Amino acid sequence: MFTYIKESVEELRNSVTLPSRAESSNLMVIVAVFSILFALATWGVDTVFSKVIKSYFNYVLN
Repeated sequence: MFTYIKESVEELRNSVTLPSRAESSNLMVIVAVFSILFALATWGVDTVFSKVIKSYFNYVLN
């Protein structure tokens, strides 16, 4: 376990490079846009399924 932690810290120090501030900002915008689009798509599917289920139960119960 200690060897794994030691090697992980060493890899972080030697192999990992952080993106520039401009690249980070661009990626943040992309993530935000896709998150909003995914949320809207989820809301749309939920709305459609809700209406379908309401219609089905209104038909079955009446």
